[in-house]
Amino acid sequence: MEPFEIIDHTADVGIAARGETPEDLFANAAAGMFSIITDPDNVEPRTSRPVTVSGSDRADLLVAFLNELLFLFETDRFITRRVEFDRLTETELAAVAHGEAIGPQHELETEIKAVTRHELAVEQRADDWHATVLFDI
Repeated sequence: MEPFEIIDHTADVGIAARGETPEDLFANAAAGMFSIITDPDNVEPRTSRPVTVSGSDRADLLVAFLNELLFLFETDRFITRRVEFDRLTETELAAVAHGEAIGPQHELETEIKAVTRHELAVEQRADDWHATVLFDI
């Protein structure tokens, strides 16, 4: 099972992410988002940033989480390579994002302006978790 796949949408781009646990799902969604921005193989987990967000439900929490990582990218030029979760409930998340600042080794491919709620879905299936997220580019 692939952790995520890129999906095309009329004027946007998105991901379909999967994971055995909610933590895996959120981590794979973050990996999918950053794979749209740059080649993840060129990103090393050299430094860390704390991430704490809340939402009204798990889908809203996923959007808040991805938007926070996007905010770190836009303001600190921080590219997330992997995420470790200290706490993840239906409405709250505390994690540490590991990655590095943008450098000459990073070729930026697609600019993501925002994480949208359009066609957003987070669901638990028989054996795993699935999410669909679209990004405004």
